[in-house]
Amino acid sequence: MKFGVRELVLLVVLLAIPVASYFLVFTPQNKAIERAQKEIEHKERTLDKLKEQTARTDDLERAIDQFEQRIAEVEAQLPSNKGVDSIVRQVSDLAVDSGLASPALKSDDPVPAGLYYEQPLEMMTSGKWRDSGFYEFLLAVERLPRKTRIPSMTLKRDTKNDGEFEIDFTLSIYFQDGSVS
Repeated sequence: MKFGVRELVLLVVLLAIPVASYFLVFTPQNKAIERAQKEIEHKERTLDKLKEQTARTDDLERAIDQFEQRIAEVEAQLPSNKGVDSIVRQVSDLAVDSGLASPALKSDDPVPAGLYYEQPLEMMTSGKWRDSGFYEFLLAVERLPRKTRIPSMTLKRDTKNDGEFEIDFTLSIYFQDGSVS
């Protein structure tokens, strides 16, 4: 067999085709595959983060539901502005049942307290120290199903009547405005 120029050109062309395909086809294809793999890895990391966030969202939804339940429970303890009178009657009855005199009452203007209102009531009562159920009265006020507080209280001994005392206190009743749902 003769090895001439024609055979040499054929050999070079035959060797050049795989080398050219490596540089012109396989190298760009490998780079595209690497980019696709990096993009897949990035999307998988993003998907993992989204799964974590979704799990947190479920936890947050549960927490929000619990808070809404607690708010509803507190709101159930808040009378409407029409129900404040019944609470005042209950407190007056508690005082009388505890052996104290029927309280005198002075109402101040309602004070906004967040989404609700606070109705301060100046109350004055008296009773004998030995026979007094003053402590029982305070416990009964504390056990009322509605939200109340006593922000200030003054106890004075009555110098005219031995063993008697006077109580001046402010009873604050929290309530919802009738327009609040």
